[in-house]
Amino acid sequence: MEYAVRSTLKAAAAAAALLLAATACGSSDDGKGSSATGLNPPDLKAPSKLGKTEGQVNLIAWAGYVEDGSNDPKVDWVSDFEKQTGCQVNSKTAASSDEMVKLMKTGEYDAVSASGDASLRLIASGDAAPVNTDLVPNYRDIYSGLKDGDWNSVDGRMYGIPHGRGANLLMYNTEKVTPAPTSWAAVFDDASKYRGHVTAYDSPIYIADAALYLKATKPDLGIKDPYALDQKQFDAAVDLLKQQNANIGEYWSDYLKEISAFKSGDSVVGTTWQVIANLTADEGAKVKAFVPKEGSTGWSDTWMVSARAKHPNCAYKWLDWIVSPKVNAQVAEYFGEAPANSKACALTSDKNFCTTYHAADESYWKNIAFWNTPIEQCLDGRTDVTCVPYAKWVQAWTEIKG
Repeated sequence: MEYAVRSTLKAAAAAAALLLAATACGSSDDGKGSSATGLNPPDLKAPSKLGKTEGQVNLIAWAGYVEDGSNDPKVDWVSDFEKQTGCQVNSKTAASSDEMVKLMKTGEYDAVSASGDASLRLIASGDAAPVNTDLVPNYRDIYSGLKDGDWNSVDGRMYGIPHGRGANLLMYNTEKVTPAPTSWAAVFDDASKYRGHVTAYDSPIYIADAALYLKATKPDLGIKDPYALDQKQFDAAVDLLKQQNANIGEYWSDYLKEISAFKSGDSVVGTTWQVIANLTADEGAKVKAFVPKEGSTGWSDTWMVSARAKHPNCAYKWLDWIVSPKVNAQVAEYFGEAPANSKACALTSDKNFCTTYHAADESYWKNIAFWNTPIEQCLDGRTDVTCVPYAKWVQAWTEIKG
């Protein structure tokens, strides 16, 4: 599957770099949907039963999620779906969450593979309807850690079917970074040791990584949620990143450049994804990647149904299909993420895949703060302060990079 990952990862990286392009509604960091943050979506109803399929379904997805063999003849999970359901798949690849939200507002699409910030926007605006998980048989085998998440549910009511998840890791050159790091301090407080050879993810959401580190190392700041920062907390995170900037060799969003930098030695320590770490090691670089002791940020995507879906029955068929064991295994390996279906691991071509990606290790995922979009109403439930909205994160990121 290495070839497949190579063919899609560049597009996926570009999409993720733009993932949080606009300020939007969010939720708390307690792992459950909650109206404590003021996220009170319209009272929409999920269907109680399915009817006759409509003959087609219109999807919005990240690159690598809806493959019909046109990119690689060996990678096709759409054709069998069309044959078995009679639902012709029409898909559009989106480059950002902001684009996904705009497209869903047109009412022309039936379902979307939304990441955390987009999913909560779609819930709050009423563009996504709650789902009846009883109508998605494969939902019962979804890992519990992906159900009732703060990015896909409100008050325990699911608004989609979880698709997969991934963590942002610390990668280092095992020959040049000694002793082996255990903390994000390697790229923050200790970054001067590797001046000019530190790399970081090029996105305003990276401010949350700094906040996560400060949550553990500066408890007096009172950070509870790295996406819910009042002005004092935000300023502390920005200051830390400005200090880090003096040691940065380059910020990355293109995986090819990160692999090349670690191979050449231009980068010796910084953030990465598991799939990139795998490819970097495969190309001969002496690297390791892991979740540091403070935990990490990460992503989780959810297939959601439009509240105005013209083909809701086909949409539900797709939701069940994409998380069925065999298909979910194919998607996970092709894209490079942990599958959502607990039965998928037995069907991956690489029998060590799920171990590498910690698919079934819920203790691992409890240390991952999945992406959310900051808003003025603090996502951690505080009402006595105003939090810094994402638009200001974007402004600050420009200042940080100088």
